[in-house]
Amino acid sequence: MGITDVLQKLRLHQLACLDDFARLDTGRALRKGVPEVVYASRKNDADLEAIVRRFLEESGLALVSRLAPERAASLQATLTKEPPGPDLVFSYDPGAGTLAVRTAAWAPPEERGCVGVLTGGTADIPVAEEVVLVAAHMGCRVEKGYDVGVAGVHRLLEPLSRMLERGADVLVVVAGMEGALPSVVAGLVDLPVIGVPTSTGYGLGGDGTAALYSILQSCSPGLLAVNIDNGIGAGAAAALIARRCHH
Repeated sequence: MGITDVLQKLRLHQLACLDDFARLDTGRALRKGVPEVVYASRKNDADLEAIVRRFLEESGLALVSRLAPERAASLQATLTKEPPGPDLVFSYDPGAGTLAVRTAAWAPPEERGCVGVLTGGTADIPVAEEVVLVAAHMGCRVEKGYDVGVAGVHRLLEPLSRMLERGADVLVVVAGMEGALPSVVAGLVDLPVIGVPTSTGYGLGGDGTAALYSILQSCSPGLLAVNIDNGIGAGAAAALIARRCHH
């Protein structure tokens, strides 16, 4: 058995079982280049703490999404009570509900690739910040341009030009309402564009379905879609593309 075979087996068997409530894929970052993101919603506090603590033990990093502010404060207080508590570094975004916890020893991946993130409106920023969370922790530089939707499309020119000048490899465009911005951007650039429809809106289709249908029906080639509010998935896909460009 060669080194390549050994590494492959290690990648396929890195699991950590926590009683009967979680089977953690601790080798995901090694196998896929994408870190695990713990979805906090619908998990009780004890299970969430155990999962986060185990990821910190295994890799030195734990990422959490959809975490309410009061739960974030409680989790931080609980984690700091025991080693390596005092050495943990916390970064919480209350608007996006995202939390990054790392040990002092954790080292980020070598920076490679650039992801540009645009939003149609301010209300789309929480989903966009999920994109940023994942892409940044996968070792990508992130360029942001928020509130540049088609109601004032001239706002798009400066951030889009900046992203192209700074070498963006892929763009993620987050938009609710009618979801027109991803199509507009895809028609202007020679980069892959990932459209993220959001549940920003009201009335018929205001739950994100109108934005999703708009992206799916787009005539702008090179535009892809993820599910409604799926900033995590978009961030992972964008970072994989960006890093592969500099492999």
